[in-house]
Amino acid sequence: MNTYFHRGEKCPGYIEPQNLTRVSEFFLLGLSDDPELQPLLFGLFLSMYLVTVLGNLFIVLAVSSDPHLHTPMYFFLSHLSLADIGFTSTTIPKMIWDIHTHSRVTSYGGCLTQMSFFMLFGCLDSLLLTVMAYDRFVAICHPLQYLVIMNPQLCGSLVFVSFFISLLVSQMHNSVVLQLTYFKDVKISHFFCDPSQLLSLACSDTLTNNIVMYFVGAISGFLPISGIFFSYYKIVSSILRVPSSGGKYRAFSTCGSHLAVVCLFYGTGLGVYLSSAASHSPRKEAVASVVYTVFTPMLNPFIYSLRNRDIKRAMQRLLSRAA
Repeated sequence: MNTYFHRGEKCPGYIEPQNLTRVSEFFLLGLSDDPELQPLLFGLFLSMYLVTVLGNLFIVLAVSSDPHLHTPMYFFLSHLSLADIGFTSTTIPKMIWDIHTHSRVTSYGGCLTQMSFFMLFGCLDSLLLTVMAYDRFVAICHPLQYLVIMNPQLCGSLVFVSFFISLLVSQMHNSVVLQLTYFKDVKISHFFCDPSQLLSLACSDTLTNNIVMYFVGAISGFLPISGIFFSYYKIVSSILRVPSSGGKYRAFSTCGSHLAVVCLFYGTGLGVYLSSAASHSPRKEAVASVVYTVFTPMLNPFIYSLRNRDIKRAMQRLLSRAA
């Protein structure tokens, strides 16, 4: 693909061909330019990445190895853990490698690939949280029909559809980026190829691109949030009809971990959006993005394991067999 960079600050109207240079790479500015902070950032993000991968991998292994956890809720949880591993693996290893090699260069193809997987796993996380909200809705509002409704065929279909929609959203986003012709700069003020920042560097007419991006945002953000809100509206309405306070607590406790993860995932994403809109600082947005790209996938296994006795027991049995 022919992509060009104009050596100027303003977007070109008409540019002579001799003033254009083919762009084959971008420069990721990272979180800090301070050389003294680089070893600290390297150790911090390497340790957080290892904790994230190992924690989510333990969830997957515990669910797959324990017959007591072969239920729809844990089936979705294991796929959420896999999505979290993929989500954090699209950004953090590249950043760790850049710090280690003192390189900030990424190829255009590498940038596009990273954005594609970032959108894929980010959207998949969102849709799986929606599916898990539906699972909790059926479990609380239709407990006698739960196993009939949430049968293995439906569970597998929900995961497959979530992945297919995420893949479609990712490719739609890529089709927008591939249409970009001119860029104001090749420096991205982030530690990964952030889609919004790359689009902000584009000099071409972005009206059509923005329309497509709003559509992508509706599929990956607004619709899942609406589905989660609707499910919990029905859940809360059903719980309020339970006569005993103990019954209400038991019913709601089954949603506690999922609700905590939902608040963490969407709360941090919304916080990053609002902070970037208020500060208009790409570097501050990059720092804020660490919360939902690193901390959220890292904390999910702790949230589910600390609040769930079944997961704790399965992990203990898994560790005892490994020992």
